[in-house]
Amino acid sequence: MITRRVDDSKTEQAYVLLPKHINGYGRLFGGMLMQWIDEMAGIVARRHCGMEITTAAIDHLTFKHAAYKNQTIVLIGKVTYVGRTSMEIRVDTYVEALNGTRRLINTAYVVMVAIDEQGKAQEVPGLRLETEMDRIEWESGKRRYELRRLRHQEGF
Repeated sequence: MITRRVDDSKTEQAYVLLPKHINGYGRLFGGMLMQWIDEMAGIVARRHCGMEITTAAIDHLTFKHAAYKNQTIVLIGKVTYVGRTSMEIRVDTYVEALNGTRRLINTAYVVMVAIDEQGKAQEVPGLRLETEMDRIEWESGKRRYELRRLRHQEGF
């Protein structure tokens, strides 16, 4: 079976917050960040599986701090868990200061499914766990996967 390393698909993207990204309270519009997170997760998933993908779920999204106009936002995405056809992608969002230091402002887990031209789910490569952090993320992802299955069975 084909496996890929976490670092093979890890992706980083930066944005400068412009007036069009700001809500009525003067902060980063949550919907804009959600779009960037979904895009980041899609890129990571495509790099991991080498196929087209679709978003199946945004499992967890936590806003920890606000971001403001003219700040630099950095999103970092990586695969944390894979099933047969699905991949869980963790996307961390940071505000980056001018000196390069970063402060975590958001963490999200997005579930992506690999699909063919007809939209049918396809098997994805396994994930090679190389570090202790990779293994911790995998075990946490496995628990989230089981919770998602349970919620689905309960009709949520």
